[in-house]
Amino acid sequence: MQTRPLGHSGLHVSKLCLGTMTWGQQNNEAEGHEQMDYAVAAGINFFDTAEMYPVPPKGETQGRTESIIGSWFARSGKRQDIILATKVAGPGDWMTHIRNGPQLNRAHIREAIEGSLHRLQTDYVDLYQLHWPSRSTNFFGKLGYVHNPDEQATPLEETLAALVELISEGKIRHYGLSNETPWGTMKVIQLAQANGWPLPVSVQNPYNLLNRSYEVGMAEVSIRENVGLLAYSPMAFGALSGKYLNGQWPEGARMTLFERFSRYKGEQAEAAIAAYAELAREYGLSPAALALAFVTSRNFVTSNIIGATNMTQLRENIATAELVLDAGLLEQLEAIHRRIPNPCP
Repeated sequence: MQTRPLGHSGLHVSKLCLGTMTWGQQNNEAEGHEQMDYAVAAGINFFDTAEMYPVPPKGETQGRTESIIGSWFARSGKRQDIILATKVAGPGDWMTHIRNGPQLNRAHIREAIEGSLHRLQTDYVDLYQLHWPSRSTNFFGKLGYVHNPDEQATPLEETLAALVELISEGKIRHYGLSNETPWGTMKVIQLAQANGWPLPVSVQNPYNLLNRSYEVGMAEVSIRENVGLLAYSPMAFGALSGKYLNGQWPEGARMTLFERFSRYKGEQAEAAIAAYAELAREYGLSPAALALAFVTSRNFVTSNIIGATNMTQLRENIATAELVLDAGLLEQLEAIHRRIPNPCP
């Protein structure tokens, strides 16, 4: 499988990354191990997880995903073969089960990394990501920035200093951002340059056929500043497979099980999904394959984070690494996008 440079890190990651957030909720330990075995055999060398996983986040399951990865490392002995990414949770009143409400200050970051290292059964993490900003801004589908000058957010400089400290101690090798904006990304780069600190190597944001907002401002930042996108939700919670069209709610599917995953629902979303699905079939492709291959093909994407709840899905997802979309198909994708732009920001 093709690999791509991970920012300024010197590391090369597979263009598909194994996402893990269902392990410990929709998938058990044995299933997680089976997925990792298959992914590595197929050439994937990049795993992504987070301290808050699995999803939906709750106290009784928090940390299970990292523990499943840790037990696989212990069983397989393949820690050195994997570029491992995890994340520290940001603040939010829906996260009080983690450290009584996580913050991105030094104390919380240090406690978070120690917990992750213990669960992952490793001495270091290759890529440590800020799961979302401390400040209130546009992420998780929010539009219309509203500034609050009285907000008590952890200063970015304090957060970055804590990450640099972990790098100097060898507990993390590199750091990245997630759910970040152009201003936030450039501010982090500015602070790092001003202080002589390592630069961020990646940004993990949502990107898919229903939400191409990354292209508006962040794509240029990714290319010019060498801080490529790790694209999450490339299948829009599975909606782009077409399995929810026409009122279908497949048993065991994520949006069937969990009502909170409503971001990729609605009349405009359904119209766009139906159009992309029809186009895929015209070219002899599955809707899922079209959706994944499109994301992987973008020049600002470092790695496309795929996830699956069963092995059939995983095999199909990984097979898209070899799929090249021709120019005519891409032109028709753009025509649909112009007609129904970003229905699910």
